[in-house]
Amino acid sequence: MATAAELNFTRPLHCLRPMLALAALALSGCDSWIERPAGPISSAERIIFLDTLAIMLLIVVPVIIAIIGFAWWFRASNERARHLPHWSFSGRIELVIWSIPALVVLFLGGIAWISAHDLDPGRSLASKRAPLEIDVVALDWKWLFIYPQQGVASVNRLVVPAGVPLRFRLTSATVWNAFWIPKLGSMLYCMYGMAGTLYLQADRPGVYHGLSAMISGDGFATMHFDTQALSDAQFQAWSVSARAAGPALDEPAYRALLKPSSEVSPYSYRSVMPHLFDAIVLQRLPPGPGGASKP
Repeated sequence: MATAAELNFTRPLHCLRPMLALAALALSGCDSWIERPAGPISSAERIIFLDTLAIMLLIVVPVIIAIIGFAWWFRASNERARHLPHWSFSGRIELVIWSIPALVVLFLGGIAWISAHDLDPGRSLASKRAPLEIDVVALDWKWLFIYPQQGVASVNRLVVPAGVPLRFRLTSATVWNAFWIPKLGSMLYCMYGMAGTLYLQADRPGVYHGLSAMISGDGFATMHFDTQALSDAQFQAWSVSARAAGPALDEPAYRALLKPSSEVSPYSYRSVMPHLFDAIVLQRLPPGPGGASKP
């Protein structure tokens, strides 16, 4: 996977990035993913966003200046302005008004083409460390996170080690949903009977807000969670403590979890039924009610 430094598609635009970053910060609020991305994917997406904004501003700003300049120069009181009422064609003007949009489409298309391949959600991240496997299940209206390697699970709390690639397998046990941690990177849709793959990474310890980006019923507004990126030692301590307390996530517990509920406080399961995620994807277990009931 390409790093953020390798995704500088438009090097000549780097001089504009400080101004663009300040403008984006003013529009998006403090501590946004644009101001301070927390992973390699979100860092690369930030570069793409700023480069794309710069390319578009190279047209928008001159056009605004030209409109103001034309209005001022051709004002009624300016006797030096040359009026050509019978003008009908100019090859030079035609060349300018067609070549500039063509170049913009070329640049934006190139950025979209390259980034679509380099930032493919299912493409693994380059790292010397093996990825942490996490299975994600969208429910009504909460998130279930299963850790196959640790044998534990949690609801509405995602705990990960910082600096380690994360390989998510995602599905929905109910209606169509969308998994998104803005400061870490790409969003991926979750659909019942299908499994998607998403690679992310938190570069530094911290707490990063995660949410559902797809309206899915009455409890959608509170279907969010915190991503806690910890040091390796803290993550190991958390997994040990999770295995020592909490209920077991067996089939009866999962069927109870399917019932719609919102604003669920985070908690963990000390053990997980083997191959639970596969059973959900293969529809060996019943689906949720699909957001039809009120929480």
